[in-house]
Parts: sequence; structure tokens; C-alpha cells
Amino acid sequence: MASVGQCCAACYGSVGRLELEAAFTSECAHTFHPLCVSGAHTCPSCSAFWHFTPTFQPSPLLPQPARMPPLHPGPASRSACGVCKCAFGYGAPTFTSECQHRFHLACVTGSACPVCNARWAYRVSSHPYFHPYLYPPPPPMPSPLIPPMPSPLMPPMPTFLSPFVDQTLPAYLPHGADAYDDDEPAPGAATAAAEAQTRTPLDLVTVLDVSGSMAGRKIALLKKAMEFVVDQLGPADRLSVVAFSTYAYRVIPLTCMSDAGKAKAKLAVQLLNADGGTNILKGLTEAAKVLVGRRHKNAVASVILLSDGQDTFVSGYSKNYRALVPGSLLSGAGHRSTPIHTFGFGGDHDSSAMHTIAEETGGTFSFIEDETVVQDSFAQCIGGLLSVVVQEALITMKCVHPVRVRAVKSGRYDSSIDAYARSASVDVGELYADEERRFLLLVDVPKAGDADEVTQLMKVTCTYRDTATAQVMDVAGEDVAVQRPVEVAKDQQPSMEVAWEKFRVEATEDIAAARAAAERGEYAEAARILDRGQEALVPALADDARCKALVEELRELSTRVASQREYEKSGRACILTGHSSHAQQRAASAFVAGAGGGYRCPPPPGAAPGAAPSVLGFGAAGVYATPAMQVMAGASRQLREQQQQATLKRKSGSNGGN
Repeated sequence: MASVGQCCAACYGSVGRLELEAAFTSECAHTFHPLCVSGAHTCPSCSAFWHFTPTFQPSPLLPQPARMPPLHPGPASRSACGVCKCAFGYGAPTFTSECQHRFHLACVTGSACPVCNARWAYRVSSHPYFHPYLYPPPPPMPSPLIPPMPSPLMPPMPTFLSPFVDQTLPAYLPHGADAYDDDEPAPGAATAAAEAQTRTPLDLVTVLDVSGSMAGRKIALLKKAMEFVVDQLGPADRLSVVAFSTYAYRVIPLTCMSDAGKAKAKLAVQLLNADGGTNILKGLTEAAKVLVGRRHKNAVASVILLSDGQDTFVSGYSKNYRALVPGSLLSGAGHRSTPIHTFGFGGDHDSSAMHTIAEETGGTFSFIEDETVVQDSFAQCIGGLLSVVVQEALITMKCVHPVRVRAVKSGRYDSSIDAYARSASVDVGELYADEERRFLLLVDVPKAGDADEVTQLMKVTCTYRDTATAQVMDVAGEDVAVQRPVEVAKDQQPSMEVAWEKFRVEATEDIAAARAAAERGEYAEAARILDRGQEALVPALADDARCKALVEELRELSTRVASQREYEKSGRACILTGHSSHAQQRAASAFVAGAGGGYRCPPPPGAAPGAAPSVLGFGAAGVYATPAMQVMAGASRQLREQQQQATLKRKSGSNGGN
């Protein structure tokens, strides 16, 4: 109910100032003068789509702006609808009449109060706003006093959808508090599907940019990539698709990927059309609603965000890219952040915004300059998400007296050292199958005594939650000790694993330093920093395959930060991808056009030995990619090449026939 002193969210005029003044409260909780929103499908304040379209027409029974006093005034109902007597739930649009009675918008029609018979200055009506959608609406809310009015013709569709809907499927959008979790399986069905799937099921929300710049070839490639993603999901996995341009809306709710669910998802994706601006905040806000509104939650949840443009509603006015992420997706009291894996599509996207969104939530950022391989980039990410085996992993290191911890090189992962430097911990979080995490620990060790041949350094333990069983596991590592002989053998070699990790950490720091220099406009200095990192390679590591890949990557980055033109074109996105990958020790790819160096993806399965790679990859994918990620990316490349060959055959056959 409008209170004294409230302002209309459309005209900013006072609402509730007059004793007999009507007010409308939308499902997004904004309050308006009735005439300010009459016939609107979206909120004038936040642009959210409304499931009901309110209509307020001046009543012909009363001159305007006069008010007829109520015939039988009664106390205002603040907690229940005056017609159906049901409580006002969150997201229910309401109408507060001039006689100060409050109703669900769906419960009232006409120009007289159903409670006290007072005549209103407006004739009130509403109808569901039917989005082009694949699910039937719930039954209408009953009204015991006034029969429902027939719905008018369907209003125009949002411009980012194709102007047709398959006539074999209903085209309605369900509304209400459970609209974001419609296709929830029964607990027994979910359990059976999960057991048949033999892995932890996934809740995945894909947030897709369908702005005008995606028109044509880009959106066609995106649709193919989404079809591939749908095909890889199992019956216990659930997928929701959110599309955004100037506005954002949920194309499908979280839907189990059974055969029927996959068919619905593919059809919904095919109906997407490109138009409008780029509002990343609205897209992620809609994704947050999907995840928060779940009644049942799969153990693994993640968001994929793809965009090809600059955010026109936030980034243009502020560089606070963190504001693009809804609070419910960030770490907070009692919950961890939901990873958002971001994909910059093409050369015109805002790589700084996409990288920040991924960093703030524990996701990865990938750059897709070569638009033809968007499916491969998605495939690599999906291969990891479908193989999550560990969550809430925490590594703890306790020193043996009198060893002290000086520093922990943990990259993006949060680390802490206690007040007396006697112990340290690293919050690793989520791990894919076959993933490794390596951290460099710097310690102060006391001088050895004459009889000290071995010094005990620390005890290492790890706790984590097994996603398959939901059980918390405790694992004790081997005690860490260092040999301290009086004389060191001449053939004694330092640990190659420690040397590699030291080189990797220094390279990651050099990438960050080069980025900072390039952002200051010091492009020659940025290239020099990366070249220096190549020269710092320990000779003993020269033949190590990991080091070779990293050196090639630093060389490639050096060429892409050497000038302002190169840096703005692709250097910034590439260097952010490299930093995202190394800071998390997780595969993130930059598929760049015409790269002179960089890591080359392995050939697809079944290719002849020594065959040239079909895709030019970049960004440490070879170092951190797990077997599941490699298999998925290889399957994508193989399928894409088969489709290309089939297309060429059709074209050649057509030309031969002519």
C-alpha cells in the first residue's frame, strides 16, 4: 500500500499524499500513479518485464479529477487481498483503491470496490502478458465476486525474439513465485536420473547477449554452440537460458535435460533474435533470480555469460565493474559465490568488465576473437563443469617449531597466515576431476645444528566436501621435511617441480605487471616485462613441455602489447585471459585469429599423428586443461569440422548440378 511521502517511480510525483488517492504496486515492488503505468508491459523504473499488464482508464461515471467519497468506507487491508482473502506474496502486483482497500491486480475488474461498493475514478483491468514461451500458464486466480474478463490479443513480442512461435507448442509464460523453477523433477525422479548419470548433476544458467551487434553470423554460431551444450547435458542436469539486450528475460526456466527438455531448450534458443543495446547487469540479475528461486538445488551450480559489446547501461558511466554482479552471486554470509564463466565474443567486447565479473565470482574469462570457434570455447568450459568432484576444499599447513611461514603464493585463491606465522591455509574451493593446485610456500627455517641431518618443516592437511556423497572428508598429507647434510653431493639437483612453480608464479606476476604498464600507455615497457620473463627461464627447465608452452605464451603476449593498436584490438583481452588462467590454474582460452605463437590445441580425436591442429588456441589451455575438458573440446572440433565438410559437399554438389 502506498504510504504518505512515497514517490511515483515513473513521474516522481507524490503518491499517497491525498487521502483518497489510488496507487499501483508492481511485481518488482515499485509504486506508481495508475495513469503513469496504464498499458505498460515493463517497469518504467527498472525495465523488468511484468507478467500482468495493468490498465487504468478514467471512469466515465465520474468527472475528473473529482473523487466520490466511499459509500461504505472500511479499514484498509494491509495483509490480505479484499477479494480472494489471500496474503500478498512477493512479486504479486497490487492495486490500492481510493477507498484504501488493497487487491491483487488479477482479482479486480471494473470501477467499483468489491468490498465497500465505492465508485473509483478509474476502470481497472489487467491481463497476463504472454511472453513467447514454451510452457502453459498456471490457472487464473479465482475471484468470487467478479467474473474474469476475457484476455485481449497477445501484445507484440520483445524485439530480441523471432516473430513466430512453433504452433505445436503453447506460447505462454508462467507467473508467480515459482516461475523460476518450473520444470522441477519430483525428488524420486531427480534421484533416479542422478544415479543413472553416475556423476554430480549440474544447474547451469547461460546468459546470452542478443543485442543488435550479435545479428547475422554471430547469433547463428551462438545457436549452434548452445545446441552442442544442450546435447552434452544429462537427464539430471538442469539448464536455464537468459537472453539480454536492452532488457533481459528468461527464455526457459531450469529444465531437466531429458529428451523432451532438450527439445524445448533447442527450440527456445532457435527463437532468439538480435536487437537492442547491451545491459549485462539485467542479464545477470535475471540469472540470479533463477538460482535464488530454486526449490531443489543440484550440488553444482554455475553461470556462463557471453557478450560481444560494451555495456551501455553501467560501464559507460562508471568503471566499477563489480557493480554488474548481483549480490546473491557474490560471496556473502553463509554462502559462497556462484562462478560466472565469461566469454568475450569478437573484438569489440568489454574485456575489463568480463574479466572483473569472472574474478569476483571465481569463474574464468575466455576471449573468442575467432568467432567460428565459440562452440569449442563453450565445450572446454562445459567439460570442466560436468566433472566437479570436490567443493569447499581447504588446505592447512601447520609448522613444526620453530619454522615460520613468511608468505603464500596462492594466486587468486584466498590465503591466510596466523598471527604467529605458525600456520597458513589456502581456500581452494571447487575442483574438477584430475585438476591439480600448486602453491608456493616461503618459510623461514632455523640454522641447522651439527647433528641435524633432517629438519621437519610442517604437517599438511586438507578438508573438502565430496560432491557425489555430500560428505566432508579429511585427508592428511605426508609430513614435509628437508634433508640438511653437512656436505651436498655434487650431482644434487634442486626440485624441478619447485623450480617450475617458481617460474610459473613469476610469469603470472609479470603478466599482471605488463597489463598495468599497458594501461598506463607504456606499451614498450609492457613488452619488455614479458620478454624479461622469457629470459628468466631456468636452463634446467628448458626442455620441460609446460615451460615451453608458457614461454610461447609470453612471447605471444609481448607482440600484442607492443603498441596501442595491438593492445586495444586484442592485447588487453589476451593478457586478461592469460592472467585469469594462471591465477586460478584452470584452463581459459583465447581463440585468436592469426596468432604467431601461443599454445596450439591438440588435434581432434582420430586425427593422424602429426596432423596440424584444427584450432589455434591460446591461454595455457594445454597446461591446465583436464582430460574431460580436452575430450569435450576435441568432440566439439570434430563435430564442427564434420559440419563444415558436409556444407562443402552440398555446395560442390549444387555447383556440379548447375
